[in-house]
Amino acid sequence: MQLIDTISVRHQNQDRHVELFVGSISALPPEQAVDVLVVSALPDDYRPTRTSLIGALDAAGVSVAKLSVDKEVDLRKFSSCWLSRRIEMEGVHFRRIRCFEPRFRSEKPEEVVGDIFRSIVPFTTGAPPISQIAMPLLATGVQRALAATMLDALADAAAQWLKQGIPLDRIKIVVRPSIDSPDLREVFARVKVRHAATDPKSKESFRYDLFVSYSQKNSAAIDALVLALRKHRPGLRIFLDRLELKPGAAWQQQIFESLEHSRKVICALSPEYLGSKICVEEFNIALLRHREAAEEVLLPIYLQTAELPAYMRIRQYADVREADPEKIEKAAALLAQQL
Repeated sequence: MQLIDTISVRHQNQDRHVELFVGSISALPPEQAVDVLVVSALPDDYRPTRTSLIGALDAAGVSVAKLSVDKEVDLRKFSSCWLSRRIEMEGVHFRRIRCFEPRFRSEKPEEVVGDIFRSIVPFTTGAPPISQIAMPLLATGVQRALAATMLDALADAAAQWLKQGIPLDRIKIVVRPSIDSPDLREVFARVKVRHAATDPKSKESFRYDLFVSYSQKNSAAIDALVLALRKHRPGLRIFLDRLELKPGAAWQQQIFESLEHSRKVICALSPEYLGSKICVEEFNIALLRHREAAEEVLLPIYLQTAELPAYMRIRQYADVREADPEKIEKAAALLAQQL
């Protein structure tokens, strides 16, 4: 594989990198070994076709279909992806594959990029440890997305997440030789300039004491929670809004900015919350802030019984199921002490 260019960003005085390669991603050389190789598939469809990465892996002796039978982690209900068990094969220089299986095919394949990075966060918060990943130029095969559009979205989202604290050291984007072009290299170079011109975010006084992340379908319970919080802490500055995802955006800047201006974040977990891309985005960004802050940032409340993914259960939560008014009142009193 040939290294074409690198975007370097800083997070907490550490350099992190997005690299552009041209070559065969199914045959990573030893010096480019990674923890995880990202592949994509239609739901439960791992047939090795001639032009797909799954087909190239199969020709190299790595069967995605066989790996799917005994998964290490299966988060398809929550974030459309699963992680394989460790691959022990001579000549294979990735330890696991992470298969992304979007439940719904987007009319704009570049919109999938946001889902891909949202689904990476759960796998970077526990075991097995992941620090380096490689991915192809997704959606440029069967979905026939424009290579330039996908590269711009992938490179930009990768750089943004690395800057905001996703615990990865290196993200490798590998372009097939058949689609390599000066135009693609120019796209990557423009993303590099875009991030080089952006200074690390400065710490400023918080505009809000609290950001409440919730599903609109749970509005009645959240209104009761906010009322109780303000009873215990008059004058509490609360950001309570329902932002909208920007169609086609791989990184939701307006969500990050709203969260960054809030000292604490309450996430109201429920089935509706888990089913909302924007809610999951808010939780993931709050989790990254929480892991690095000097004080607690993320304050989850368990609003309605749901099948919570493991990484959401790591943080201790206030249990108010099933939106019980008395439990909400008691939780508000305890939460108010932390604000």
